[in-house]
Amino acid sequence: QVQLVESGGGLVQAGGSLRLSCATSGRTFSGYFMGWFRQAPGKDREFVAASNWGDGITYYGDSVKGRFTVSRDNAKNTVYLQMNSLKPEDTAVYYCAAVPPGFRLTIASNYLYWGQGTQVTVSS
Repeated sequence: QVQLVESGGGLVQAGGSLRLSCATSGRTFSGYFMGWFRQAPGKDREFVAASNWGDGITYYGDSVKGRFTVSRDNAKNTVYLQMNSLKPEDTAVYYCAAVPPGFRLTIASNYLYWGQGTQVTVSS
């Protein structure tokens, strides 16, 4: 059974940092991109970042460039999202997901596997 399990969310003050983790199991995601999305109440799911398991190529949404960093630990089958300089508008449920190669990374419906999400709340 394929599982993606996020952790690391919580409450933080504006300007603070959090690191989210996404532990994967149940299959090998070689060649896949691992993406991070977020969804705030009443809003569409928004692309945050993505990274390729193999060569580590990364992509970021415009709203998080320069503040968030995605990385991976292949030995632990885990992907991370380091979030710095957090703002209240970063408040959302954050999801990790996996998409096979050849699909547009910013489109949530392209992703085949999803985690359950972790809440991030940034207070002003």
